Amino acid sequence: MQKEDCFYLGKVVKKYSFKGELLVKLDTDDPEIYTKMESVFIEQNKSLIPFFIERSSLHKSTLLRVKFEDVANEEDADSLLKCELYLPLEFLPQLTGNKFYYHEILGFEAEDLSFGKIGIIKGVNDSTNQAIFEIDRNGSEILIPLIDDFIKTVDREQKKIILDVPEGLIDIYL
Repeated sequence: MQKEDCFYLGKVVKKYSFKGELLVKLDTDDPEIYTKMESVFIEQNKSLIPFFIERSSLHKSTLLRVKFEDVANEEDADSLLKCELYLPLEFLPQLTGNKFYYHEILGFEAEDLSFGKIGIIKGVNDSTNQAIFEIDRNGSEILIPLIDDFIKTVDREQKKIILDVPEGLIDIYL
């Protein structure tokens, strides 16, 4: 399995018991949907390795307590500390309406209600406090904050996002 075919699920943050149990900090708003997994991919030495789950449960509502097969003691668990967990993209729950995954909208056309066609979404920069659409307009980059109030329609069939951004924001880049 290649990393680009997967999504980041979370990270092993600490050991839970001397029997090899681990606590995973999940990167999700809905951790309950990940309590019945059979396996995950764990990144080790830049490779994704499948690990099968014996049992898992929520711990203090935000952490997932996991017992992996073949992880039987503290030494085995130590080797997984700080490792990242991944699942194949097809395991992502389907989103509807104006909710979307960042990878899902790459290549979508961005259009503003007032300005018209802006360009093609090439990426979403979420490394800052405010995520930003990175839009290519004939070789020029236009950056628009990813704000719920700006997003009017996500049309998956037409691969288009309709925005309503403040007047003058797009003109800054032209």
